Amino acid sequence: MKKLGKWAVVTGCTDGIGKAYAQGFAKKGLSVVLISRTEAKLQALKDEIDAKGHPGVETMYIVCDYSNFDQKTQDAVEAAIKNLDVGVLVNNVGVSYRYPRFFHELPDEEVANLIEMNVNSTTWMTNMVLPGMLDRRRGAVVNMSSGSAMYSLPLLAQYSAAKSYIVSFSRALNAEYASKGVYFQCQIPFYVATKLAKMRKSFMVPTPDQYVALGMKFIGQKDSIVSPYWAHAFQGWVMSIMAESFVTKQIMAMHLGIRKRGLKKDAAKKAE
Repeated sequence: MKKLGKWAVVTGCTDGIGKAYAQGFAKKGLSVVLISRTEAKLQALKDEIDAKGHPGVETMYIVCDYSNFDQKTQDAVEAAIKNLDVGVLVNNVGVSYRYPRFFHELPDEEVANLIEMNVNSTTWMTNMVLPGMLDRRRGAVVNMSSGSAMYSLPLLAQYSAAKSYIVSFSRALNAEYASKGVYFQCQIPFYVATKLAKMRKSFMVPTPDQYVALGMKFIGQKDSIVSPYWAHAFQGWVMSIMAESFVTKQIMAMHLGIRKRGLKKDAAKKAE
């Protein structure tokens, strides 16, 4: 891992998969740039990593709200990492719907936020680190997608589309730059026991640490699309051999049920 460069940059790093990646890189001897929107959480994670005393590992953090990743914010982030030997970038920050809904039901601000958080953040962060990696002829960019990108996902259409962008973006960039020593990879988890997923650990739902322990083994490899957790890969294979109409019908039924409960909660809050 250290052959790729001295620093790893991780976005959306204060919880879940991003936090586990930040801790994992430090354990492997890479210095880490932590990027998220809440300074208190960033400081706590920095202190936690520093307390481990990993030899030669430095940590720094950048406060960045990716829901408003305008030119001024982009310039500030780029200036902070410009002179670092960035070997790995993990584009982990992202957001989904609050609960499944028909596209016309989404407020305009949620539509814009989803594009900003999932698509624009990955695109512009990649644009920042790529020139340096090309100059050094080494580096790896890991873009976190989702099993949602692999199937028709009614009531999560925009989220599915955004994560599909990540898949296509990663695959094409890997074809462009692998020969130059810079590898792009899209990792596709299904459910992981994070605050965002709101699911408990189970056979099919690993903890972030379990997922990242396997995910790190793929970084810098030539595979452009991977599903590191074996149970997720098996789940994806099973769904891929089923009739698409059947899978879509089952997803629609599940999402309609979740939508019903979400609307009920919203109505209750509005009535309070």
